[in-house]
Amino acid sequence: MKRVSKMLASFLLLAATFTWTSCDKDDDMLEYARLQVTHTSPDAPSVDLLVDGTKVNTTGLAFANSTAYLDVLAGTRNIKVNVAGTSTTVINADVPFTTGKNYSLFVIDSVSKLSTVLLEDDLSTPASGKAHVRFVHLSPDAPAVDVAVTGGGVVFANKAFKQSTAFTPLDAGTYNLEVRVAGTSTVALPLPGIVLTAGKIYTVYAKGFLGGTGVQALGAGIIVNN
Repeated sequence: MKRVSKMLASFLLLAATFTWTSCDKDDDMLEYARLQVTHTSPDAPSVDLLVDGTKVNTTGLAFANSTAYLDVLAGTRNIKVNVAGTSTTVINADVPFTTGKNYSLFVIDSVSKLSTVLLEDDLSTPASGKAHVRFVHLSPDAPAVDVAVTGGGVVFANKAFKQSTAFTPLDAGTYNLEVRVAGTSTVALPLPGIVLTAGKIYTVYAKGFLGGTGVQALGAGIIVNN
């Protein structure tokens, strides 16, 4: 009888071990991408982000603010953007994500016609002494623009609303930049004192309305992507 009891106990222990090991293995087999969300609609209220129906931000995301990178299961995920604290959905989209990739999702345009821009983020480490920078045009009513060194050469040329550049290596340092109407010397927005730190990866984006005032005025936002 004792021998039977010992055998039964051993069997139960083995079964429990197999169950926990299987669960851990299943968790390890899950494949993820990473997603960062930035609110760039000048006149929209704060928003909540839902992935497959689950809210992933703890507080409402306000204009010109970004989340940290969030882990999302690879595959096609349902992304909803709701007015913060409500069930009112303003954007509802199915978005594909690839295992191991990094993405930025921008909530864009005026509140009456909200949409999104999804970009894949290349977070490769910059070479020694370099930073990586990209530009995204997210001002709904601004014309196509060039980003240039103040009084000097163009760094990013002729980008219209919703368009972006690739991440581009630049020497680390402090830059005085300006946003010009594309193809002209007309300065739409000065960007003095932009500090680029070696090894960092940045997204610079145009935001606000061309004739906006206060927080809705034409301006620029900067995200550190790593």
